[in-house]
Amino acid sequence: MVMAAIAGDQPVVLKDSKLVVCSIDVHDDDEHQKNQADGEEGFDYSQRAQWLRAAVLGANDGLVSTASLMMGVGAVKTDVKAMIITGFAGLVAGACSMAIGEYVSVYSQLDIELAQIKRDQKRARESGKSEDEENSEKEKLPSPFQAAAASTLAFAVGAAVPLLSASFIKEYRVRLGVVAAVSSLALLVFGGLGAALGRAPVARACLRVLVGGWLAMAITYGLTKSISNAI
Repeated sequence: MVMAAIAGDQPVVLKDSKLVVCSIDVHDDDEHQKNQADGEEGFDYSQRAQWLRAAVLGANDGLVSTASLMMGVGAVKTDVKAMIITGFAGLVAGACSMAIGEYVSVYSQLDIELAQIKRDQKRARESGKSEDEENSEKEKLPSPFQAAAASTLAFAVGAAVPLLSASFIKEYRVRLGVVAAVSSLALLVFGGLGAALGRAPVARACLRVLVGGWLAMAITYGLTKSISNAI
């Protein structure tokens, strides 16, 4: 005769006067989700800092510098051709400058970290540190080529926004307004994207980037207009 009863989470089976306890693995969905959340919270978002910094700064610089150049030229010239040529020259020159500057900067950082690793190798081996741990540290080193490429591409993307927005508008005042409006929208997007990827406050980042872009365009426009009137 077989009799079954439930005791807590484990079924108890009575068979031929013998007690048999059958254990069942119960997967706790809440615990599983908690582990996933802990894993996500434990992710080191500073690992994204290298390429994220280069990409966000490159896009913002490309957008602000090119839009400011075009606004400055627009302050003294109504010709759309002059504005487009100025914007394109700013895109090429800025992309090259960003690539070289980022490469030199990150390479200097790489030299410092490599020198530090060499100084620590002897002490690391004495403390019983494995080669895998040393290799993992080398894998975290910054890449000058990656940073330079990210900066160049991001700068070109950012600079293309005001350049394309002014390409098909012949009316002078409308063209300036469109460049300012489109650049402002792009600044909000770039600021929000950078904050979201780095898990930083989005509203604060967007406001900071937007106000900075407005100041750059306004100062360039105002000073260029003043110098033009004074000459």
